[in-house]
Amino acid sequence: MLIGLTRTARRVRLRPRSIRGRVTLLVACLSVLLLVPAGILTAALARQRLAGMEWRNARRQADITAADVRTGRSQGLIVPQVSGADLVQVVSSDHRVLASSAAARTLPPLTSKWPTPQEPRQDVQTCSTPQVGCVRLAAVLAWAARGSPAVFAGSRVPGLVSTSMFDAFFAIQVTGLIALATWTTWRVTGRTLRPVEAIRAQLALINADDRSSLVPEPPGDDEIARLARTINTTMGRLDRARRSLEGMLSRQRQFASDASHELWTPIAGLRTQLEEAQLHPDESDMSVVLAGALGDVDRLESIASDLLLLARLGAHPPEALVRIDLAELVRGELLRLSPASRAAQAPRIQPCLHPGVFVYAVPDHIRRALGNLLDNARRHAKRDIWVHVRSTANSAELTVDDDGEGIAATDRETVFLRFTRLDTARSRDHGGTGLGLAIAREIAQAHHGSMSVDEGIAGGARFVLRIPLAQPGWEPRETAEAPPETA
Repeated sequence: MLIGLTRTARRVRLRPRSIRGRVTLLVACLSVLLLVPAGILTAALARQRLAGMEWRNARRQADITAADVRTGRSQGLIVPQVSGADLVQVVSSDHRVLASSAAARTLPPLTSKWPTPQEPRQDVQTCSTPQVGCVRLAAVLAWAARGSPAVFAGSRVPGLVSTSMFDAFFAIQVTGLIALATWTTWRVTGRTLRPVEAIRAQLALINADDRSSLVPEPPGDDEIARLARTINTTMGRLDRARRSLEGMLSRQRQFASDASHELWTPIAGLRTQLEEAQLHPDESDMSVVLAGALGDVDRLESIASDLLLLARLGAHPPEALVRIDLAELVRGELLRLSPASRAAQAPRIQPCLHPGVFVYAVPDHIRRALGNLLDNARRHAKRDIWVHVRSTANSAELTVDDDGEGIAATDRETVFLRFTRLDTARSRDHGGTGLGLAIAREIAQAHHGSMSVDEGIAGGARFVLRIPLAQPGWEPRETAEAPPETA
């Protein structure tokens, strides 16, 4: 068991931990597997080719010398005519040297082997003569008859030192190629993975509290450059999501605080009335107590209903969108609300509705937003309220103006916060739940529109609800999506 663990540990240590080391080791192993056999085969083929060339040179020189012997031109000193075949001898049948080249002048017969009339041409490689050493010879009979002299032509065979040097050259060459491939792979892999190490180091510095740092992006459009850009894009999305989540949590905490405060007021009033009636039943007018309790219950119901609507608008996009004429919808809602507008001291509503302003929307939501804007206008208007519907380049506008005190520029975003009522509307008699304008803006945003407030034509407040126009060829789906905008 211990031996097995030791072997496993050794194998693990021999395996490089880095990708650079693994790739380099892989290339080195492949180079050894490919170059070593190729070097051995190349060396063998080279030696074989060299030997074959030497044999051909020896045979050519032997044939030339035999032809000279037959014509009587080969006597005394023989001048080799083929490069590489410097040992040439003409030997009689009694093994006397009749003629020789300068390299073989002082040498005895180069070999004791003798061609026969049956085999007049032979290739001989021998090391039997100490004065000569190892030779590679072509032996040819001058005439194909018994007693004919023989011609020996060839050269010395490279000894052990020459062969070792020849093999050492190829060994050095193969070793150099393996080393060059390994070194090149190490350098190229290191340069290629250097941006990855920079990305890793930068990512290690990023913590949960700070995701704004970006990893370095190498030039080019390779895999590593695209990886760096993708990481930076992802980090940007995570940072935006973190900020959005922090903002949502902050709003949720503020909303919970405001909601508890707003709900506590009617609950406290209801408890006070009921406890007073319980303590002094004889002095309490039950009709007054019940009326006050029902008023507080109505207020609680309004707050709960508005909170539920806000939660639904924030959690899910509006469904069941239909194509409606905004002007006709507003006209119908104004006719339904006309009895309230004719009440004593009620502000007059003066509509200016341009027909043919088509949008995709949820009719009940638009009616609710209009009702909230009109309720707000009634609480602040002195005499008149103006309601306009018109179309712009790519959106429909629903405008509600009043001639009241208006809203200061510093408060024009504050009024859309939940449970916000300005000082002039703080009392329970004049202020609503504090959610009407927030609901109107949520409805506009849920329909991919917007809600803003500015100074009106009579100095009061002007609330503008904008919704994208219904574009030709666009149909609403099961859930709302942004319609295409036109230039």
